[in-house]
Amino acid sequence: MNLNNFFTDLPISNNEVTEDILKNSKFKIERIISRGHITAEGEWYDQETDEWVMLLTGSSIIKFDDNIEIKMEPGDFLNIPAHKKHRVIYTDNQTESIWLTIHY
Repeated sequence: MNLNNFFTDLPISNNEVTEDILKNSKFKIERIISRGHITAEGEWYDQETDEWVMLLTGSSIIKFDDNIEIKMEPGDFLNIPAHKKHRVIYTDNQTESIWLTIHY
């Protein structure tokens, strides 16, 4: 058993980084680190599973295919149903936006 900390050993990258924290055949927990990153224009996430997402640091805006935009601040979380198309249209470029996501 190893003790880890969600906020340490953050990878340094010019790209958004997604890391699996824990996964099995039924669910996956990820840490995502963004800094000024957005989903490429015209691209949408269309996932096979439901996704619960919480923003731990930074700020972001998620846009859905029905034009609803949700601004997220630290502590905000939401559940995105499977196949609900969405994209990230803003993350803070002054600090890391660190996400905890659970796909189930």
